[in-house]
Amino acid sequence: MIFYPVVLYSRNTDHLGMVNRVSVTRKKVPELVLFGEAVRRRRKELGYSQEAFGDACEIDRSYIGGIERGEHNLALINILKIIATLEMQPSEFFQALDRPRKKLRLT
Repeated sequence: MIFYPVVLYSRNTDHLGMVNRVSVTRKKVPELVLFGEAVRRRRKELGYSQEAFGDACEIDRSYIGGIERGEHNLALINILKIIATLEMQPSEFFQALDRPRKKLRLT
């Protein structure tokens, strides 16, 4: 199943009712949120701050924060950098994202 982020545009107004900017609200993709939660959990297990982890991955700390909140759809190279810094194999890391399979009913 493919999920596409939904972008909603709305105009914010100041107290005089004047339009001052356009805000963007994005619906989070569940798979990105799960990925970010798994990164955060393992990062904390290893004792990294976001800043130290970002330095070790060679990825900006604020971008790491967005990843952990499920706000970024990462490039494969960044995923592999993160997994290597977490001292895991890709297959091991992605087990955290596995969902239980629905049991087939045999009748």
